[in-house]
Amino acid sequence: MVDDDEAVRVLLTRYLEMEGFEVEQVNDGGEALAAIASTKPDLVLLDLMLPAEDGLDILTNLRRHSDVPVILLTARSSEADRIMGLKLGADDYVVKPFSPGELTARIASVLRRTRNALPHSILQFDGLMLDLATREVTAGNLVVATTAREFDLLAFLASSPRQVFSRQQLLANVWDSSEEWQDPDTVTEHIRRVRRRIEPDPDHPRWIKTVRGVGYRFDP
Repeated sequence: MVDDDEAVRVLLTRYLEMEGFEVEQVNDGGEALAAIASTKPDLVLLDLMLPAEDGLDILTNLRRHSDVPVILLTARSSEADRIMGLKLGADDYVVKPFSPGELTARIASVLRRTRNALPHSILQFDGLMLDLATREVTAGNLVVATTAREFDLLAFLASSPRQVFSRQQLLANVWDSSEEWQDPDTVTEHIRRVRRRIEPDPDHPRWIKTVRGVGYRFDP
């Protein structure tokens, strides 16, 4: 997160960490490129209005050597600025003031799009393989049939090993929905189905573990 407003950084960091993200903060453009190079983040939140260097200049420099997803945070109301940011390689933008929930939804959307576009589309584990391009699952030596939603759920969990996701987070990221629109028990039922397909003993799961009171995680 690159933003010179400390109050914004603190608020968003707390919210995003509650949603399961790890957040690295920098407060000016001079530190941004070095921090991005060293931490190799999955996504960058970049404020356009920075004191030392304009956010669009940082984005231009970043795109010379990195295709990391970027969401612009901007208080600028000008449509031209937002269009320029997208032309320079931003993946999305959020206009201030915005809610943390809206930002989290946009982060999830961008990560889904970019992960689906990764050239290395095979997730390989000891006894389990997911081919994201052909959407095939191999457990042991057998190709396992899954529904589209079951595959999306398994692929999402397996793409972030050991990270714990609540049912609400899985609804947002896999179903593109929320508990206001869909019963979280939908997630529970799909976890049960996926376990029946890939686990040697679904009652004692090897791959998808339940974290009581929190949600689920994939153990590589």
